[in-house]
Amino acid sequence: MIWVLSLAVLAAMTVMMLFAWSYGVRAKNGGWTDVFWAFGSGVTLAAAALVPLYDGALPQPRQWLVAALVATWGLRLFAYLAPRVAGHPHEDPRYAKFRAEWGKDYARNMLFVTLPQAPATALIALSVLIAARTPEAQLGLRDGLGVAMLLIALGGEAVSDGQMKRFKAAPANKGKVADAGLWGWSRHPNYFFDWLGWLAYPVIGLDPAHPVTWLSLTAPAVMYLLLTRVSGIPPLEEAQLASKGEAYRKYQERVSAFFPLPPKNNAV
Repeated sequence: MIWVLSLAVLAAMTVMMLFAWSYGVRAKNGGWTDVFWAFGSGVTLAAAALVPLYDGALPQPRQWLVAALVATWGLRLFAYLAPRVAGHPHEDPRYAKFRAEWGKDYARNMLFVTLPQAPATALIALSVLIAARTPEAQLGLRDGLGVAMLLIALGGEAVSDGQMKRFKAAPANKGKVADAGLWGWSRHPNYFFDWLGWLAYPVIGLDPAHPVTWLSLTAPAVMYLLLTRVSGIPPLEEAQLASKGEAYRKYQERVSAFFPLPPKNNAV
């Protein structure tokens, strides 16, 4: 059943991301790709988590819990991204770079950027589904730890986003590198905390005695690769280097890219 549901998530997200691609092309803003992915993933993963364990059954408490966790993640990310994309006069630097490089081929090439996000969600679904379909009937300590993990992640994201927002709002900081607070320990603390939240599902569902439950680690593994190697840190750091130059290079030398660690020194 887990594989069938994962394929259903793939089908639903393929339709969603096709719509995202079409809308983004018409709106001339590739940032809508991220908005639709956040919304679509939250909805489809929550719905998959609630599919009854067998015919005629109602969703069990753990299914509701896991659905609430993933829906909360999706809603928070959607609520954060949508106003930024809709209200910002400029396209996200990552997509603006694509538009400049691809020219008349932008629309076609963006299809191959947008569609792979559907199988990414389908892989993430394995973690969510294993956690939701954990056989123990009663909620227990591990469920509470999973909730705590997600709440810590959401809190960390809110703090890091708030710190960056206040930094950018200060006119004196124009052109400078944000390196205070969480941003002095990680160059991308928002990404780190987003990743941390996906550990909630193996916390709930991983049972070493049952090999299939090791697939609950799929979501943190996929998100780590996406954030640190594909669509997260690499294009963003390239844009930061282009705009801030040597100041950002020194920041890279001093501060960890992803995991929060003490900075190497206090010099800028």
